[in-house]
Amino acid sequence: MMDIPYWSMIPAITSTPQDREGLSVVGRTCAGVGSALIQIGTVMAVASPGGGNERAGFGRFAFIVAVVFVIAEAVCCLKVKEHDGERMKTSTIPEMFRALFSNDQAMVTVLAILLINGSLYLTSNLVIYFFKYDVGIALNLGAEWQGNYTLFVTVGGGCQILGMMVVYPLLRKFLGNTDLFKVALGLAMAGYALILVTCLMGQAGNMILLCICGALVFAANGILSVLTTVFLSSSVDYGELKTGKREESVIFSMQTFVVKAASGVAVFITGIGIDLIGLVGNSDTEGEIMAQSAQTILGLRLLMTILPIIGLTVAFLFFVKKFVLTDQKVQEIADTLRGRKHA
Repeated sequence: MMDIPYWSMIPAITSTPQDREGLSVVGRTCAGVGSALIQIGTVMAVASPGGGNERAGFGRFAFIVAVVFVIAEAVCCLKVKEHDGERMKTSTIPEMFRALFSNDQAMVTVLAILLINGSLYLTSNLVIYFFKYDVGIALNLGAEWQGNYTLFVTVGGGCQILGMMVVYPLLRKFLGNTDLFKVALGLAMAGYALILVTCLMGQAGNMILLCICGALVFAANGILSVLTTVFLSSSVDYGELKTGKREESVIFSMQTFVVKAASGVAVFITGIGIDLIGLVGNSDTEGEIMAQSAQTILGLRLLMTILPIIGLTVAFLFFVKKFVLTDQKVQEIADTLRGRKHA
């Protein structure tokens, strides 16, 4: 409910494609910072409120996050003011679905978001098991595996933010958004493949190699996060040109839905996958880590890398075949709509 009006503000604030890109970079960067803070801080924080028990620690830390969340959202709601003006007519449910399914470019972007986010969430869900039961055992770290996990997600989170703030604007000077999208998908797949190769070569405990591979994955996902938001904004104009109706909230509501759906599907696949590979863990933060079989460790590595590669490959092929909103096309649509409004 909050994501829909929040991200709908981008195409509502400005019709200039360059300004939308800038707003998308800022919004997605801040979202990346928030995500990174949780990923980095959680494992470090759960031990203290849990008194040495991970299960209790996660629950109590989640409660603390929830309190901070409510306060932060209250500040946002109180401080962001809507300008008085003509109110947008609320669409009926049938009108919403007609607007969405008649916008083929929005549907292509939504599918790409589902596959990209699902792949990243799957990795994020499994990487904690990877560092505890694969890297932790390989290096005989015991409870110290948390330090390596924290290092990895810190590097990954930092690279994701750099991908949004630095790499995307830099590459944007040389590449169009559609070409940049293909490059970012390729980089993400290469990062996953290199993680698997590193592990299969017996280097699962090599934190330098793992961080380099992770940097590719997270930086690419930072770029993809900005681009999908830009593409959705462009699809709003495309839909208005095609149907005569402007449906920011309808289209961005699909982004919200598929991101949450991707998260849920990733959690489901993680749970099923852990059962299938036979991983049996321990919940104590201290003491010896429970050893896993070679088949279980291989299964964990494959789940964490091959499934995301498959998802990103499908996104790449579908995008290349169906997406038509190049930079030139987007500018033409913006100019046409501007001319209509002046007329």
